[in-house]
Amino acid sequence: MSRTAISTDKAPAAIGTYSQAMKVGSLVFLSGQIPLSPSSGELVSEDFVDQIEQVLDNLAAVCEAAGGGLNDCVKLSVFLKDLANFSHVNTAMEKRFHEPFPARAAFAVADLPRGAQVEIEGVMLVPGSAD
Repeated sequence: MSRTAISTDKAPAAIGTYSQAMKVGSLVFLSGQIPLSPSSGELVSEDFVDQIEQVLDNLAAVCEAAGGGLNDCVKLSVFLKDLANFSHVNTAMEKRFHEPFPARAAFAVADLPRGAQVEIEGVMLVPGSAD
């Protein structure tokens, strides 16, 4: 099965040896997005709500580059420096996703790249492929 790297300048460039996403068949494996501004490459804010919004903007941009959108995600993994912010994740997702919501896991982590408070990675099913 072939695999294709997905890239967009509407999300931050990879800051390591990875692709923003990889398409394999009808699935797109989305690399973790942190709250970096695509234009500056810097954290958007120290505020968690601003950070989760930017993470979802970045994730949406990569989904769009792969031919879909956030609502085509079937699985998300959320990494948080502080689980007390979990309710903010739910609030942000309620604004961006509709039912059926993707499967999701959340993890408390000791640290994230660039001092981010949140990172999200996921798996997207390409629209119009297999149901």
